[in-house]
Amino acid sequence: MDLAWQPSLLDGPASTVDGTFAGLARHELGAGAWVDLVPGWLSGADALFDRLLRDTPWAQREVRMYERTLPEPRLTHRWSVPEAPEPVLREAADALSARYDIAFTQVGANLYRDGADSVAWHGDRVARERDTALVALISLGGVRPFRLRPHGGGASVGFLPGPGDLLVMGGTCQRTWQHGVPKVRAAAARISVQFRHLY
Repeated sequence: MDLAWQPSLLDGPASTVDGTFAGLARHELGAGAWVDLVPGWLSGADALFDRLLRDTPWAQREVRMYERTLPEPRLTHRWSVPEAPEPVLREAADALSARYDIAFTQVGANLYRDGADSVAWHGDRVARERDTALVALISLGGVRPFRLRPHGGGASVGFLPGPGDLLVMGGTCQRTWQHGVPKVRAAAARISVQFRHLY
């Protein structure tokens, strides 16, 4: 797949996660929702981006929007954690499970090929039916805005996770807030790797 992106000259080939979660900062959103951000949590992010881009059987799902069925403007794939193709993805699931005291069972990947790929405002479908839930994301490749807003509308907050950064949405976040990746004029390809525990 030929996509625009520029790997870092400083990023080595070995991919590993920081089990100490050094640099973690919690952002309280209100109504019991919070976001943890850990810059550079995964080393070797560019090498992992290359391998996932090349080896993942990407597919474009169809979604129901505005009373029509449309192709989702991104590519996706999911695995159970034991089936994840990269050892570092299983390592990440183990580290997250230990840190947050919950068993992450699914890992998924979303490929945003360029600035036209996006995901609309939403809460995780299963998690938003629970009082609390965790969804963890590792960003790879290009930097894209990641935005959250209160469910039902209101002022949004934004993050710009870079390659290897970890973002964890917790507490009531999936039920009381929505998140999305908006379209932008131009962007390098990005992969978002998600870990969930309710599947």
